[in-house]
Amino acid sequence: MTHSQVDDFKGRIVVGMDGSESAIRAAKWGAQEATLRGRGLTLAHAVVPVVASGIFGMGVPPRLDLIDDIRIGAITELTRIAADLDCTDVLIHVEIGTPSDLFLHASDTAELIVLGSRGRGGFADLLLGSVGTQVASHANCPVVVMRADPRAGASEVVVGIDGSPHSLAALEFAFDEASRRGWNLVAVHAWDVPAYDLIVSADGPISFPLGNVADVEIRLAAEVLAGFKVEYPDVHVTENLVRSPAVQALLDASTNAALIVVGTRGRNVALGALLGSVSNGVLHKAKVPVAVVPLPEPEWEAA
Repeated sequence: MTHSQVDDFKGRIVVGMDGSESAIRAAKWGAQEATLRGRGLTLAHAVVPVVASGIFGMGVPPRLDLIDDIRIGAITELTRIAADLDCTDVLIHVEIGTPSDLFLHASDTAELIVLGSRGRGGFADLLLGSVGTQVASHANCPVVVMRADPRAGASEVVVGIDGSPHSLAALEFAFDEASRRGWNLVAVHAWDVPAYDLIVSADGPISFPLGNVADVEIRLAAEVLAGFKVEYPDVHVTENLVRSPAVQALLDASTNAALIVVGTRGRNVALGALLGSVSNGVLHKAKVPVAVVPLPEPEWEAA
């Protein structure tokens, strides 16, 4: 895979482009985000040359002039799209390689990556493209996947919390986004008791005081939010503590959401981990943009 001599991604909002309607929505959202953050915008596209089958089934590499024609065509199309965006600092980045490699590389230095939920040419029943899933799972910076445009007037950012370092990273992103855009923040803390077979010992069932668990969860939510409320006094916060599966709790809270924010993992699955498999579930079922926020590497090692 080739890269430009100058880093087209460092500190910028990087949008994955493939010509699909979903990617166009991502470009518009990314342009607005770049303006709000005072950052530049990079429209990035990976050219994947088609390898023709040759004799004995061996692949025949495409001609270099054909690759160059595809690259020039992509640059022309992205330049046209960039001209229609409300952003003054826009770069075009086109390279030979796979989209996943391109955006994972970009995530090393980008401030944020924005992707459509499904690329051009995907199966109609594929709710989230493989590129979006892979990048959201492994990127080193936050990734916003444009599941769909939020309804007109949506003014809330919904975030899942569970006290883990991963959810704290998501919470920081959500507060920052809410403050920047003038949104309210809905903090969803979903919990549940372990399944019966998890609380049965060799000596028989163990008493599990449900009321005590609820009290602990309430205190945890309050402690987690306290510092952020002080740091972001302009953000109105609604706490939503529910005994419910985490994915459903987040989706239920997103009626007026402009964005849902989750981390890459959560805490102990026995008490309703909000992230990990939950982030994947939200990505596939949400009807609004979803931000997946990774834990910075130094903190990941300490977590």
